[in-house]
Amino acid sequence: MILHLVELPVAEGALKGLAMELQDGAYNLLHSIVAATDPMVGFKDIDVAVLVGAKPRGPGMERADLLQANAKIFQAQGSALDKVAKKTVKVLVVGNPCNTNALIASHYAPSIPKANFCGMTRLDQTRALSQIAEKTGARTQDIENIIIWGNHSATQYPDTFHATIGGKKLREVVNDDKYLNGPFIDKVAKRGAEIISVMKKSSAASAAAAACEHMHDWWFGNQQGGWVSMAVISDKEHYGIAPGICYSFPCNVVNGEWRIVEGL
Repeated sequence: MILHLVELPVAEGALKGLAMELQDGAYNLLHSIVAATDPMVGFKDIDVAVLVGAKPRGPGMERADLLQANAKIFQAQGSALDKVAKKTVKVLVVGNPCNTNALIASHYAPSIPKANFCGMTRLDQTRALSQIAEKTGARTQDIENIIIWGNHSATQYPDTFHATIGGKKLREVVNDDKYLNGPFIDKVAKRGAEIISVMKKSSAASAAAAACEHMHDWWFGNQQGGWVSMAVISDKEHYGIAPGICYSFPCNVVNGEWRIVEGL
């Protein structure tokens, strides 16, 4: 792996230090590092882009409050990707609000297929998994097909109606519709705000883990079995959602290409 790290010029010192630490880790798969403060250098000929650079939420902020501040960031990143990245690049937008930011980045990278841009709702999926695992005592790897519909925001819908635990219907195992239709949905949708209230900053480690899982499955196919939630820009209507909107659907990944699960 050749790791390209792109930072703001004011953080160049921290970027160099991080590159040194990565080198000192002697990771078996790390071939080399390109550390850059210019996206035109950092995005040159890349296969994968994980866009985490965004103004973070603070206490009391909703993701919508970040729209104006972050639109300019993802306009610039989209333009740079369009100019210097491979046209096959897979772009995962993590910075919030990720659905909108993915759409903006895609708009400013017209030479790259829209199917190559995703917003990350995998974190919401893993949050849902952890809540159900805690509720039931099940292992997270035994829980499949929880779906995140919509936006990575308080309006998302974590759907358990198609999910299973150890092959059994999740809703029958949990046996608590009042919880699944109320507190569970609120907990998953507002978990980020809950973490901010405790840490006074946005979640980082869990988001990084979700980004790794998302990109792993996008590259190799969903390995665990079960569907993966991805905020994608579809070219046709699915489930009443108009084309051209970045919306989270249940997906399967085959040969590096996502496909929305149909017929639910």
